[in-house]
Amino acid sequence: MQKWMKTFFSSLCGAGVVLGTLLVAASLTPTLVPRAPLMQGALSGLCFAMGYGLGVLLRGLWRSLGWPEVTGRWRQWSLGVLLLICLATIIGALWWAAEWQNRLRALMHLPAIDSAGPFTMASVACAVFLLLLFLARLFQRMKRAMTGRFKQRVPAPTAALLAVLVSALIFWNVGNGLLVQSVLRMMDRSYSELDARLEEERPHPTAALKTGGPDSLLKWSTLGRQGRRMVADGPDQAQIQAMTGRTAQEPLRVYVGLGSADSPKQRAQLALAELQRIGAFQRANLVIATPTGTGWVDQESQQALEYLLLGDVATVSVQYSYFASWLALLTSPEYGVETSRAVFAAVYDHWHGLPKDQRPRLYLQGLSLGALNSDLSHDLHQVIGDPYDGALWAGPPFNTPTWRNVTAMRNAGSPAWLPRVRDGAVVRFTAQQNHLEEGHAPWGPYRVIFLQYASDAVTFFDPLAVWRKPEWMNPPLGPDVSPDLVWIPVVSFLQLSFDIMVAVSPPMGFGHVYAFEHYVDAWASLTGPSDWDAERLAELKTRVAKARAEAEEAAAAKAQRD
Repeated sequence: MQKWMKTFFSSLCGAGVVLGTLLVAASLTPTLVPRAPLMQGALSGLCFAMGYGLGVLLRGLWRSLGWPEVTGRWRQWSLGVLLLICLATIIGALWWAAEWQNRLRALMHLPAIDSAGPFTMASVACAVFLLLLFLARLFQRMKRAMTGRFKQRVPAPTAALLAVLVSALIFWNVGNGLLVQSVLRMMDRSYSELDARLEEERPHPTAALKTGGPDSLLKWSTLGRQGRRMVADGPDQAQIQAMTGRTAQEPLRVYVGLGSADSPKQRAQLALAELQRIGAFQRANLVIATPTGTGWVDQESQQALEYLLLGDVATVSVQYSYFASWLALLTSPEYGVETSRAVFAAVYDHWHGLPKDQRPRLYLQGLSLGALNSDLSHDLHQVIGDPYDGALWAGPPFNTPTWRNVTAMRNAGSPAWLPRVRDGAVVRFTAQQNHLEEGHAPWGPYRVIFLQYASDAVTFFDPLAVWRKPEWMNPPLGPDVSPDLVWIPVVSFLQLSFDIMVAVSPPMGFGHVYAFEHYVDAWASLTGPSDWDAERLAELKTRVAKARAEAEEAAAAKAQRD
């Protein structure tokens, strides 16, 4: 064992170890989301592997150019000094890691941590690095073996090129065809079973106007788990009246699950028929809410909307997947677009055919992947002659076309995390603090609001952060972004990639978790003017927060008794 360890360490590239260590230290700096030791360990292991690989490439380039190398005692002495520098760098970064994380956690009202979990981080980082190193060396051995075979038939340079291509093809087929597909099949079964699960706390509805009820065109069992939640949860007429102190109607909600029909077009037609059945087009407001990848419709937005409009609203949503959004985006991104286009066309065409003075105001809404698909649900030529009334898109992914375009054309001096676009008559941005009524021209007839938090990695991930500093990192930084954040080539890209995976881990009101009170402000501006003044809105937020706190206390007390 001792001999093997000596052989292994002697085989390592000194330049790779140094660069890998520097990248590990850099990976401990904060980005948008606080990282747990396991996640930080995986990130640091990947950074070490990338730094090590870069060092190996530089060493190979150095030798290929025939430049002199340090040998003998000078080599051992220099390696010892470099290792001491690396050790000091890692210790210094670990010393600051907890402080860096705590400054970010304080911005998000999270309790401070005593330690960054150095032992857990180191263990995971080593495991990740060793796995990647094993795969790299396996690839190298395969390439050498194939080069030797190909040399018997073709010239050496051609043999080397063929060996690289064939080895890469084998690795790709094994990784993508065997491992990835197996994982996807396993996840498909898991998500499918979860989607089909009937929850006791959400029994079959008995009201005639409820989707899945006795007179509905849709079966309760086919709505999917998130569809049943969307229909059953949220405030009813009595709750809205209690919270607002005003007369309200029963809000209407229509949801069509994947199991409700065979194709996106059939599901869209079923959604339209259900809307017509319950009289949705006789309400004052109609919302097409595009769900996330799992089929989830954000209840924070739904409740804010229904309280503000005193229940005089119908909401329709059609499921296109039961995968998590990032997985749905990777496996079948076109399916969400196809469904959202079919739903918009069905609802808009019927709405457009109604007399203008006898139809509801029409809005679009989406969170995350729902915002992206909602943006892609229609073309300009479809609506330019008779546009819908507005859209509220929360946490739009970084590749959302409209978001990218208007952010790029923002007014000079406005930050990328809170752009101001022209006079604000059409497009406005807001965050935790309500900026929708600050210094803008009056709203026009068509309105778009982007609700986004500066700490949302789903929105502010930048693929070009590998070699270019994202504009949102320029000062002034967002109020929920760590003041210690710095851009580091390659490392910042990897950090943001990991941030996307845990974007929903921060508390509500930060990251990719959007809060009721911020939706209230956004919906009030989008659907106004109304008699909801600032005082009434603040009172609504307070009442809802108090009711939720009491409900949570009651649930905790019940759980403790049980």
